[in-house]
Amino acid sequence: MVGGGGGGASSTWRNAYQEIANSKPLFVAIYATVFLGIVFSSLYVFSAVYSANSSSSSTSWLSSPPSIPRSIENTRHADQSSNFSKPTTLGAGSLPPTSNPQIMQIKPIWESPPRNTRFPPLKTFRLTKQLVQQRVKDNVIIVTFGNYAFMDFILSWVKHLTDLGLSNLLVGAMDTKLLEALYWKGVPVFDMGSHMSTADVGWGSPTFHKMGREKVILIDAILPYGVELLMCDTDMVWLKDPLPYLARYPEADVLTSSDQVVPTVVDDSLDLWQQAGAAYNIGIFHWRPTESSKKLAREWKEMLLADDKIWDQNGFNDIVRRQLGPSVDGDSGLVYAFDGSLKLGVLPASIFCSGHTYFVQAMYQQLRLEPYAVHTTFQYAGTEGKRHRLREAMVFYDPPEYYDAPGGFVSFKPSIPKSMLLDGEHNLETHFSLINYQIKQIRTALAIASLLKRTLVMPPLWCRLDRLWFGHPGVLVGSMTRQPFLCPLDHVFEVNTMLKEQPEEEFGPAINFREYSFLDNPSLPRHVKESWLDVQLCQEGAEDCGAPNKTSRPGILRFPKRSNEEMFKTTFSSFKDVKVIQFSSMQDAFVGFTDKRREEKFRNRVKRYVGIWCCVENHHPGHIYYDMYWDEKSDWKPMPPQSAEDDHPPW
Repeated sequence: MVGGGGGGASSTWRNAYQEIANSKPLFVAIYATVFLGIVFSSLYVFSAVYSANSSSSSTSWLSSPPSIPRSIENTRHADQSSNFSKPTTLGAGSLPPTSNPQIMQIKPIWESPPRNTRFPPLKTFRLTKQLVQQRVKDNVIIVTFGNYAFMDFILSWVKHLTDLGLSNLLVGAMDTKLLEALYWKGVPVFDMGSHMSTADVGWGSPTFHKMGREKVILIDAILPYGVELLMCDTDMVWLKDPLPYLARYPEADVLTSSDQVVPTVVDDSLDLWQQAGAAYNIGIFHWRPTESSKKLAREWKEMLLADDKIWDQNGFNDIVRRQLGPSVDGDSGLVYAFDGSLKLGVLPASIFCSGHTYFVQAMYQQLRLEPYAVHTTFQYAGTEGKRHRLREAMVFYDPPEYYDAPGGFVSFKPSIPKSMLLDGEHNLETHFSLINYQIKQIRTALAIASLLKRTLVMPPLWCRLDRLWFGHPGVLVGSMTRQPFLCPLDHVFEVNTMLKEQPEEEFGPAINFREYSFLDNPSLPRHVKESWLDVQLCQEGAEDCGAPNKTSRPGILRFPKRSNEEMFKTTFSSFKDVKVIQFSSMQDAFVGFTDKRREEKFRNRVKRYVGIWCCVENHHPGHIYYDMYWDEKSDWKPMPPQSAEDDHPPW
């Protein structure tokens, strides 16, 4: 134990001092000289070691080994009182143990080990009480875990916390590839011993459920260390320091997020447990090391290990709701749960946001509150959909090359008639009219991006109806969803399919794309922002329409509507060095590919890009397929499949 080791060293020096005091003056002088020599020698060695290590930081926090990430500025404000100990195990950034016990400093997050050091043995990364105590602040540790497939999510998770000035965090690695990668980036990491695949496991898969059990085992292991545990999934980010909020409820044994979509409060107090009937979500929850919480963790773990068919979140809800009520008191919002002694609080869904309250309802904006966190639940298109949503919100950290793609970017200003957004009832017909109008413009933009070999910046997408996985009347009753609303791309488009590698001989060249907020992202470098061409569509034959541009400097180009492939290639070959080409519209911008085989490949690719709307109430199946080429079918209507035989995408 850290405390035990420190106490032993302290008593040794105290006894030595007493012996000196009782000795003769000559021996006092000798002892004093030796003692001072040891002190100054130790300080010199410690200073040299620390200086050598400190000088090894680099400037790219997302760079790959062996390059070294930069130290995050905000870590300078971290509480240094917990950064000194005598470790027997290693997390990322700590110094390797030596044969002589000594006080060592835990390095700041993002400060990598020196280049010439070897990767420590795996056993030094095991989870121990000492490792946890090295990183706690105010007795709180913030933990997430995952495998290598979620490396970029984990880096974003860590960076949000360090940008908030928080360093009391640890990451559990479920495979050695992630463990090594985080170690070399200076991220505090421990080995979960899971020996898991490095691939994305997919929601609901057996490996996904295994990950859930690992979470429960981890909670049960950490609570006996006597620290408060803020446990998080990797597909969420922190937007505001949550620790002061959690400290407002010192009596709570467990504070949990939820899937609540109807607000129960309009301020930042805990959700009313009597009205918060949605599932408690275990992607964000805080545990205090009380006897009640330790008993809950132990029984929850035993339940899951006894039956591998139980989903960890369902198990948590079942066991916690075994007894629910009464309120602990009249003010706090806490409720007695589980065994009647555990004090539970439900974090407000307006500021500890789900994917619905943040991305669809923007509940925090409407209530004029500051969100603490967003968790990418209530979303579609798998892990790719989660990543894209965080990018749309500009809260995902990508490497510099993401913002400067080869070939540059193409974007456009979408034009939507006011009547299509606002007039009439919000129903299937008006929703699909609005979506189809936008799909047609995006289809043209995808073709132009493919033709010019540029990355398409997707436009904002407007919806009239929400998307869910069950029948509903258009928006959830009682929710704050506005109509129309700016909807996530995965409500309409299959983001995972758009990113999937497809054989070029059948689907043509890949078409890269970016989120609608991309050009507003502060991470966009200046040289990209300043290299810009505005393309104004005009009627062929009109004055200056299609006139060749006399300068290579970016500016304004008037370009004929309904131009063909050759016109595009000829005109825009002069602007290959321009980073961003923005069209004033996509209405009638392109008449199609000259090569019919290429046109066919393009169609094969993009018709798979759109998904479904779900779902019509009291109808099975109730989903309706979007159709990229809806306008080529004169009798197209937004209708669910009438039979199982009709239940297939429109190709």
